[in-house]
Amino acid sequence: MIDLVGYGAFFLTIALSYAIIAVGLNVQWGQTGLFNVGVAGFVAVGAYVSAILTTPDAAGRLGGFGLPIVVGWIAAGIAGAILSYGLGWLTIRLRSDYLAITTFGFAVTVQLAALNLEWITGGPFGMGFIPRPFAVSADDPFRFGLLNLGLTAAVLLAAYLVVEHLSASPWGRVLRAIREDETAAVSLGKNASGFRLQAFAVGGALMALGGAVQAHFIGFIAPENYLPLMTFQVWAMLIVGGSGNHRGAIVGAVLVWAIWAASASVIGTVLPAGEQARGASLQIVLIGVALCAILLLRPKGILGEKRVVSRYLGKSAAEPARQREGTLAP
Repeated sequence: MIDLVGYGAFFLTIALSYAIIAVGLNVQWGQTGLFNVGVAGFVAVGAYVSAILTTPDAAGRLGGFGLPIVVGWIAAGIAGAILSYGLGWLTIRLRSDYLAITTFGFAVTVQLAALNLEWITGGPFGMGFIPRPFAVSADDPFRFGLLNLGLTAAVLLAAYLVVEHLSASPWGRVLRAIREDETAAVSLGKNASGFRLQAFAVGGALMALGGAVQAHFIGFIAPENYLPLMTFQVWAMLIVGGSGNHRGAIVGAVLVWAIWAASASVIGTVLPAGEQARGASLQIVLIGVALCAILLLRPKGILGEKRVVSRYLGKSAAEPARQREGTLAP
């Protein structure tokens, strides 16, 4: 029973770290309509920045600062925001496919840099000895797992409350207005490019923060962790959960990661050891099938975006009806 709870805590910690990343993507795509397919690149930046700042000294590699984990996480978020803003400043005028190609190229560039800049990232050997929260409890896997789950859930809750507040604010309403009809928003005096840049930076900061949280929980990172497959996973999480709804992004992250973990377990059990490497591609197939099934049943995702209509519109629409009823009354 304890082992089962411990595994559940491990599973949920990874899933919730992905949920932070998915919420960041939802700010960019679900709220603003920015088609970012370079998610893995922003996640990698956050993971490496935090790891470099917090790891002990290592021969032949930048590091040895030994800063607290929280400092690494804050620095990861700031680095993600600055990098997103800079990339957005260069590309924000691009639309749909062109922005997607640019962000994909960025992610590939980050992954190749992590692979080749050994003096910074450790190259193909990766970076180990990343400090883990509550490391003093590592001898007790049950307690260690629950403490890390609680910490990751707290970070996710903080991120969720921030983006929910932003979405409900005038800033969030402007983003949705730009997404739905940019011409109308601009005609009302809104700076569409400026708001897009801000949303891109907020989303990139959350992706980098999620990558940092994930790196410190696992304790090791390597370039192959940030292949385009990660971008596919996060997009599947957002679409399954419901684009435009932050709660949907969280639900989708847990569900898709559950499918991913369960399929890996099934493949490891059913297929012989020599065929498991090939069978791993079936995980992507299963995610695709699940994605199609959910979209057929619920085209907007499990928790689709709720359309918010002004209460004044409802009042003005209802008033003529009441007047007509009064006119027809005997």
